[in-house]
Amino acid sequence: MPLHHPKHRHHDDDLLPYRRSDDEAKPRRPYTPTFPSSSPGSANRLLVLFAATCLILAAASFAFAVSASRGRPPPPQPPPAVAFRCGPAEDSLRSFLASSSSGRNYSAGDREKVLAVVGVHTEHGSAARRAALRATWFPPNPEGIVSLEHGTGLTFRFVTGRPKDKQKMEDLQKEADMHHDFLFIDADEDTKPPQKMLAFFKAAYHMFDAEFYVKADDDIYLRADRLAALLAKERPQHRTYVGCMKKGPVVNDPNMKWYESSWELLGNEYFVHASGSLYALSSEVVEAVATAKSESLRMFDYEDVTIGAWMLTMNVKHEDNRAMCDPTCTPTSIAVWDKKCSGSCNITDKIQQLHNTTLCSKSPTLPPEVEEEE
Repeated sequence: MPLHHPKHRHHDDDLLPYRRSDDEAKPRRPYTPTFPSSSPGSANRLLVLFAATCLILAAASFAFAVSASRGRPPPPQPPPAVAFRCGPAEDSLRSFLASSSSGRNYSAGDREKVLAVVGVHTEHGSAARRAALRATWFPPNPEGIVSLEHGTGLTFRFVTGRPKDKQKMEDLQKEADMHHDFLFIDADEDTKPPQKMLAFFKAAYHMFDAEFYVKADDDIYLRADRLAALLAKERPQHRTYVGCMKKGPVVNDPNMKWYESSWELLGNEYFVHASGSLYALSSEVVEAVATAKSESLRMFDYEDVTIGAWMLTMNVKHEDNRAMCDPTCTPTSIAVWDKKCSGSCNITDKIQQLHNTTLCSKSPTLPPEVEEEE
């Protein structure tokens, strides 16, 4: 049954102010807006512009919503302390000075200019030796190192690798945090001495613009003022190798001390080379070593022999100076150490005894007759 009687008037008829004609009742085409002065092409461009504006607004709204959902940004953090590194190598003194309020203005790429950087090579188990040196000739604190550098042009560091043992490394780090006088190199306690020496020269060269790079052992008594006077001398040859030169028989018996596994390459006698307790290489020499590919450098069993072998491949002046290996203090001694004391003496007591001797610690830098001549 129909819902409305055919004769029943539709309710819409009461609401309309006029009655539809037959033409108006016909279905109409969809309405398309027109603009009086616009062509169809202009209308399309306006529609595209409108759509693009809507998309931009939508994207901006979405970005704002995402940003708001993440909350407030974290407060700005202070810049991290500068660490002076060459790869894994790190200079604890310069890192400390750079982070301290009274430190000098360093940047991570600086190569500090000095007369010489002196690396005193040491190990984890030699804490007593380091304490003895700090109590005698080695500067005891950062201020002392900087003061000595200003006075002589020499800057000093204890040089060591990073032990694999966690506790050993923690012990070394505590000592470094207390004294700020370590240069950690890219090596560990199992690295052989020649490789450690190469790591030292690479790190020192990239961190310091020095005229000389000096290697010293931690069992010697050193006069920094006399070493500085020696290195500051004018030399006609810029490629220089300074130390106590020596040579001796090559040991080819594996059951004997100082056995050299590559003895067949050396013959019966070593070439002339400096003793490993103290020697200095000029800047041009260290640059050649530090920039060479490590695998291209031959390594022998002993550091002093290895360095001597490298020197033979360059046009280097061997400068023999016996004051760098005196067994007792003299008016001209630069370094004092006893070859006979290797492993059999109490080094800490020996260093203190030498320091208590006036001739060792308080004598003039140069003998009076030398000063008068100058």
